[in-house]
Amino acid sequence: MHMGLLSLAIWTPIVFGAILLALGRDDQARTVRWIALIGSIVSFLVTLPLYGRFDLATPAMQFVEKAPWIERFNVNYHLGVDGISLWFVLLTAFITLVVVISAWEAITERVNQYMGAFLILSGLMIGVFCALDGVLFYVFFEATLIPMYLIIGIWGGPNKIYAAFKFFLYTLLGSLLMLVALVYLYTKAGGSFDILTWHKLPLTGLAQTLLFFGFFAAFAVKVPMFPVHTWLPDVHVEAPTGGSAVLAAIMLKLGAYGFLRFSMPIAPDASREWAWLIIALSLIAVIYVGLVALVQQDMKKLIAYSSVAHMGFVTLGFFIFNDLGVSGGIVMMISHGFVSAAMFLCVGVLYDRVHSRMIADYGGVVNTMPTFAALAVLFAMANAGLPATAGFIGEWMVILATVKVNFWLALLAATSLILGAAYTLWMVKRVYFGPVTNDHVKALTDINAREYLMLGLLAVAVLYMGIYPKPFTDVMNPSVANFLKHVAISKL
Repeated sequence: MHMGLLSLAIWTPIVFGAILLALGRDDQARTVRWIALIGSIVSFLVTLPLYGRFDLATPAMQFVEKAPWIERFNVNYHLGVDGISLWFVLLTAFITLVVVISAWEAITERVNQYMGAFLILSGLMIGVFCALDGVLFYVFFEATLIPMYLIIGIWGGPNKIYAAFKFFLYTLLGSLLMLVALVYLYTKAGGSFDILTWHKLPLTGLAQTLLFFGFFAAFAVKVPMFPVHTWLPDVHVEAPTGGSAVLAAIMLKLGAYGFLRFSMPIAPDASREWAWLIIALSLIAVIYVGLVALVQQDMKKLIAYSSVAHMGFVTLGFFIFNDLGVSGGIVMMISHGFVSAAMFLCVGVLYDRVHSRMIADYGGVVNTMPTFAALAVLFAMANAGLPATAGFIGEWMVILATVKVNFWLALLAATSLILGAAYTLWMVKRVYFGPVTNDHVKALTDINAREYLMLGLLAVAVLYMGIYPKPFTDVMNPSVANFLKHVAISKL
């Protein structure tokens, strides 16, 4: 089998990561950093032809690669992307590049293992978005836990071991039911692990319901949906800055993507039947978790709860079953990837200087770090859903879609705009504005060229997507229309 573009996108960062792990000692840290940077740039560049050669007119899978893997059980190395998954491949490679730049000076111990773990994680996450074979998807989906577990457990905060175990156990236990669902579908499909074949299976109502909740167990924890979201704030607080950025920007999207690739197409009747439950949990996440974010004293915890609220919007958009809602949910996932990564990296910039994440330890940062404060406030505005930023587009699409279904649901969803503005502006006011409150803030120096590059890349992405979202929606529209045509009709 020739090495296709998707295989290049998956294996390039993994190979670079393996090279970094082999390098070893910290006295080679400078070499390690440059290899990691080159690796992440090359890994991003090899994903760009996917967009350049993507056929916007078809909903079918593109760049398909298929080769036998475990022939006895008819397991194949089967890859492909459509309009739903394409942007996540590019987003993963882009965020990994930014995270490598962010860790240039912050990480001084085991630099090769840190950089290697992120590059390997990047390849594994791209594999999740490309896999068209059930076993291949499961292997990639579970394998992403290993590098993230190590990133949290080795380079995390004081309670890093507790946070790493909580992250691992929550997400692993959820995935065990998904494994049972995959094996059941394999037997029903006559010994095939092909995901697209599973989409066409005529399943009974009971089977669909059981499958739906089997997948729900894995994906709801990953999103994370209320009430299985409690692991996320603990993990974010303890994770290093790069770990938080990748976790929020990409790993949470694996669960939401799973709903689109498994739960809804394989069990469409059950998805419609239980949509009320998902919508209810999504609205609770949007409103209740938004209120919880309001009382946080730790910047990372506030952004973590904000992520739960934003991902509630994503699942709400999916389960109202119209094209604007599903597209809005996908747009929201991409924009949240840019904005949440930027928010966590901004906290990292402050933490590197003051070694505190507490809002009370700051005040008047704009006086000593004007350039940084301008970028940080831009990202905060995007987080609150300001028009002309990436954060606005997805929320607006989901609210419009919800209005078409039920005005009162839309009204409840729209409260997130108010809550989002409240907790974000509250943090901005206390951290960045006003007079300088203490000597730590007085001693701060503005961002250097490396930090400027890292935040600048994300600022361009946030503004570009907010002002001109057409390239993003054009890619997904045919696939979303095809997806809804499939999910909206009963298989029985």
